[in-house]
Amino acid sequence: MKKSNFKYLIPVLITILFLVFFSQLLSRDVTKLSSQLIERPVPDFSMPSLFDENNILSSIDITSSEVALVNIWASWCVPCRSEHEILMLLSKTKGLDLYGINYKDNKKNAIEFIKELGNPFKKIGTDNNGRSSMVWGVYGVPETFIIHKGTVIYKHIGPIHMNELKETVLPILDKLL
Repeated sequence: MKKSNFKYLIPVLITILFLVFFSQLLSRDVTKLSSQLIERPVPDFSMPSLFDENNILSSIDITSSEVALVNIWASWCVPCRSEHEILMLLSKTKGLDLYGINYKDNKKNAIEFIKELGNPFKKIGTDNNGRSSMVWGVYGVPETFIIHKGTVIYKHIGPIHMNELKETVLPILDKLL
């Protein structure tokens, strides 16, 4: 191959390298990202309730439950809508308390979301500025945490689908309940 022809291959090689690099990034399973909170106490937080601003949701509520599930969600989040049916199923689990943290949402829209789809939560707090969710190490919504006796046991990033419910979430809850 002539030296002058090689210069035409350089852009092709660079493009191939970029494609390989980005395909590796896109193929990562973000649900497997670890959390700094695993095996640590529930972070300290306090926020107003969605339905009654005089009431609050705090770390005390969650740590007072033997087994709790905390779900961070928003009405504008399409995956949160698809996950909601799973949360409604989980809310029927005896011994499990579900708590919701409404993330950076319009209060009216959040209330309409719950009224339309049902309320699986024992209590819902509103995190209008996202600061409380930051102490949970939230990447985005939805995210779900399983707590046992005030200690974070498991973190799920993204919506919980039926297969993840059966393969991961329910086996963890079965051991704890």
